[in-house]
Amino acid sequence: MILRMALFALMALGLLGFGAVAWISAHPPTAAQPGETAAPQKRNILVPTRDLRAGTLLKAEDITATELPAAGAAQNQSAITDSPENRRGLTGGMLRRSLGAGDMLHQGDVMRPGDHGFLAAVLQPGMRAVTVGVDSVTGTAGLIWPGDRVDLLLTQSIEDASLPAGRRVVAETVLQNTLVIAIDQQLVQGAVPGAAETQTARTVTLEVSGEQAEAVQVASRIGRLSLAVRAAEQSAQTMSVKLPAPVWAGDVSPALTSAPAAPPSNILRVYQGADGKEFHF
Repeated sequence: MILRMALFALMALGLLGFGAVAWISAHPPTAAQPGETAAPQKRNILVPTRDLRAGTLLKAEDITATELPAAGAAQNQSAITDSPENRRGLTGGMLRRSLGAGDMLHQGDVMRPGDHGFLAAVLQPGMRAVTVGVDSVTGTAGLIWPGDRVDLLLTQSIEDASLPAGRRVVAETVLQNTLVIAIDQQLVQGAVPGAAETQTARTVTLEVSGEQAEAVQVASRIGRLSLAVRAAEQSAQTMSVKLPAPVWAGDVSPALTSAPAAPPSNILRVYQGADGKEFHF
């Protein structure tokens, strides 16, 4: 009796399943009619973290993400979607118009370093762009970003044995409070990104006056150039035209100036006729 009831129950379930399949086949989901659009989906977009003026070179900390409501998604298709690639692409770009904190960033709001005319747009009237080569040490270990302000330092060794040890190495400031407008190979003609010989070397493009550009070219032939990043508050200050005094090796290491002088050598002169020889001991 129990087996018969179980068999009837299984048959009923089977018939119910076949009925459901037949009903779904007879009532497929309604396809979107021509002219109809699917409901817009929410997405995260990029916005400024603070008020930014036109001409600002964007840094990573200037950008954050916010959710764009579904009601505004369809009307703001040009808003930049949040993604690692888009964030990297915006870093170092120049803002074309002033934006407030939380305003949407659109594709046309940013001019990127690879865009035609980027360099001319970034430079202030009367200024020049000069590129210096740095390595992972002289370039502050890759921690410099477009928009930072730096000092350009020159270190040189003077090969003159007649000079005291404390005067054979010197460091001096060539430029101070200088704006960084580009990093790496983006503005160097003929550079091949990813090439083995360029993975370590880096380039930094600075905004300088015509006279400063000449000074940088001369300094690059004299010795080693390095960069020192300035604090944000200090960068806003007006710098003195007069550069700091050079720092000599003896100023850093008193041991070089207090080293004992070499003991005088004894000289023995031997004359043989009109000729003579000297022996030092």
